[in-house]
Amino acid sequence: MGNRPPLFFRVGLTVILVGFILGGLGIFTAGLYDRLTLVSPDCNGGYQGQTPASFAAPIDSTPYLMPDYQEVHFPSRDGNITIAAWWVPGPTADAPAVVLAHGSHECKRSSSVLFPAGMLHRHGYAVLLIDLRNEGSSTVTNGRFAGGVGEARDVLGAWDWLRREKGLPASRIGLFGVSLGAAAVVTALGYEPGVAAVWEDSGYADIVETFRWRLALFLVPFYFSDITFEISRLKGEEIASPSPGDSLRALNGRPLAIVHGVLDLAVPLEQALELESAARAAGGQPEVWILPGVGHVGAMGSQPAEYERRMVAFFDGALRR
Repeated sequence: MGNRPPLFFRVGLTVILVGFILGGLGIFTAGLYDRLTLVSPDCNGGYQGQTPASFAAPIDSTPYLMPDYQEVHFPSRDGNITIAAWWVPGPTADAPAVVLAHGSHECKRSSSVLFPAGMLHRHGYAVLLIDLRNEGSSTVTNGRFAGGVGEARDVLGAWDWLRREKGLPASRIGLFGVSLGAAAVVTALGYEPGVAAVWEDSGYADIVETFRWRLALFLVPFYFSDITFEISRLKGEEIASPSPGDSLRALNGRPLAIVHGVLDLAVPLEQALELESAARAAGGQPEVWILPGVGHVGAMGSQPAEYERRMVAFFDGALRR
């Protein structure tokens, strides 16, 4: 009993230990917040030199090149953000057009948007490839992605530009997105009742569920993801609401295509099934293409001819009626 440390010593040691633990958790959470939300301008240094006139694809890209392109800029629906884009006109002034949105840590130079743009263009479509906020050459605000919520307003800035500058009717404009861009175009559908059709590839219905699933792969407790979103909320950053799944309540019978790989390790297959369920609950009849043995945004590379056939048929049915 006489060798036992004094009470104040034990209390002090406990306080120090708790402080170290809380400090460590704080550093870990802050690092996780950055890891999950920070993005990079200029395509994260990738795809250097790629343009609509010259880009790599899973197959010979020659038939898909688009040498007649223009650099354009226009405001997002958030007026303080300028969106950089490439405009590739169609064969006629009234050709239907598709806005293409890239994934996180990428930009309009990515093959995952240039390749499908080339598919559409060679079938008579005009295409508009955009850089989402904080990425590519568009305005950098806080350097973080907005989960598809803010990016949806960038997509709609492109939609507005086509309506205003090119005089296209809403019925002739479709949206295409991969990964983060997929979340953005689905969310845009909820914001804008005039959107005619959406093709989403490897997107999610709920980003909170998706991040929880990602962290579980590394044995990180789900509540760290929840803390990350609470940090974002306190900073006034929109990430989680409205979710793409919630946005589908406003589908109102509009055409929607959902593409996902069973082996996607960035967004689980369950997220695609949730999007399908939300669309059907809203009275929609989505076209769903689930590919076994395919990973994240892998469909266009694993089955390019079928991807082209399905996508062109989808937009033909929606925009050429």
